[in-house]
Amino acid sequence: MTKDAPEEFSSLYIHLYFDEDVSAGIVENLRTRGFDVLSARDAGTLGKSDDEQMLYAVSLRRAIVTHNRVDFEKQHRRFLEEGMKHYGVIIAKRRRDAEVVAKLLALLDTVAAEEMQNQLRYI
Repeated sequence: MTKDAPEEFSSLYIHLYFDEDVSAGIVENLRTRGFDVLSARDAGTLGKSDDEQMLYAVSLRRAIVTHNRVDFEKQHRRFLEEGMKHYGVIIAKRRRDAEVVAKLLALLDTVAAEEMQNQLRYI
């Protein structure tokens, strides 16, 4: 949902953090639709390690969106094995921006933020 939604509803929706591998066009597309999105570029975290990116997303209670399947599958497993909580890992297959946006919109429309906790999803 959008940033302008009433507070009781906005907490239902997944807040997203995009690592530097994800196109700025995808981020901007969702932002113009009113979704609460933040990119590594926006946050000044370009060049940070995968571990730092994951911890940053967790600190903001955001699901991380990435194309980096191998490394973030490891991040997800590490969090589970160590009993740590994260707010979701969304691994997007590399494809045209419009296709990734459509897949993200479908996910955002069907999965609540609470349901994304400690989940790994592929789109």
